[in-house]
Amino acid sequence: MVDLTEGIGIYPKEAPAKVKTSKNSLVIGLPKETAAQEKRVVLTPEAVALLVNNGQQVVIETNAGLHAKFSDKDYSDAGGKVVYSAKEAFDAEVVLKVEPPTTEEIEYMKAGSCLISALQLGKQHPDFIHGLNRKRITAVAFEHLEDKVGGMPVVRAMSEIAGSTVMLIAAEYLSSVHEGKGLILGGITGVPPTEVVIVGAGTVAEYAARTALGLGASIKVFDNHIYKLRRIKQLLGQQVYTSTIDNYTLGQALKEADVVIGALRAEKGKNKIVVSEEMVSGMMEGSIIIDVSIDQGGCIETAEMTSHENPTYVKHGVIHYCVPNIASRVARTASAALSNIFTPILLQMADLRGAEEMIFNYKWFMKGVYTYRGSLTNAYLARKFSMTHKELQLLLAARY
Repeated sequence: MVDLTEGIGIYPKEAPAKVKTSKNSLVIGLPKETAAQEKRVVLTPEAVALLVNNGQQVVIETNAGLHAKFSDKDYSDAGGKVVYSAKEAFDAEVVLKVEPPTTEEIEYMKAGSCLISALQLGKQHPDFIHGLNRKRITAVAFEHLEDKVGGMPVVRAMSEIAGSTVMLIAAEYLSSVHEGKGLILGGITGVPPTEVVIVGAGTVAEYAARTALGLGASIKVFDNHIYKLRRIKQLLGQQVYTSTIDNYTLGQALKEADVVIGALRAEKGKNKIVVSEEMVSGMMEGSIIIDVSIDQGGCIETAEMTSHENPTYVKHGVIHYCVPNIASRVARTASAALSNIFTPILLQMADLRGAEEMIFNYKWFMKGVYTYRGSLTNAYLARKFSMTHKELQLLLAARY
């Protein structure tokens, strides 16, 4: 008879594999991001260590954390299993990604598994949905996940990062080195402060305003929701210029602006253009526009999507920075933020023995589900691609 306890303690890195037979164990896959601009990773080595210590198995594709400065050795030392092909990382019960998988990557996935990634509505196509449904994959869009108080933790975290980072980008491109206006972002004694216009009054706007005010800039915030304008004034703790969006007032503010931040969040799938090309043409030469909402279509007419490799272009004498993934500029910080959100979710999932029970027990998790066991469950995607969809709650009721 074989002694099953033989060797325990000699090969500590194999411990998670032995736990795999436990009813509350998950196999979690962490593939490498293949999108050119994506440098984040969903789990840090510290999060992997916590998951492994709680009986989960984490499979990491080699170099998955490279751009966020996490090495394979970091993950291996944390108890993760480093593999050398994407197929092995995708062959897991739960697959964690930042960018949605390609149709080829979906084929690597195990039938009936769970995918947690961004959905990125603006970039999706019917083949992506059909691929998920063929594999009967339960797909969860992390930008739609809610917390217990109705907030959106991933959107909030990435917006905080984007808002804080965007003013540092503006400072960089205002400098003479980048052929900007040659201004310091903020102000010094005897010199008028930089003028910053922020279109939108959400989380991105809040953190951009905090950073701008901290540097000494003068800010103006525009939004059509009065409650958002009232909220941002309260959060900033000081009187700042706020206004609803009308062409004349906004146009006058833009003529005097050194920096314009587009931070309007889409409400029905795509943003509304509120800054026209005519308004942009009236801005001062060397000013900078940063459209943070470009991944949802943008709110500035002259904005066109750019990349980290070629982030800017000039139109009407105004520098445009329209990179859709600003958080990837600070990949390690962004990865830590994502990890803080998903580690407890994965532990909850393990306790409930899978994604299906998570959907059944937690409405905030259900909010993120867009395909379930071969059916599209997101009404907006169904309308966009002229596909049929089924209500998730009805599908769950039929199962239980």
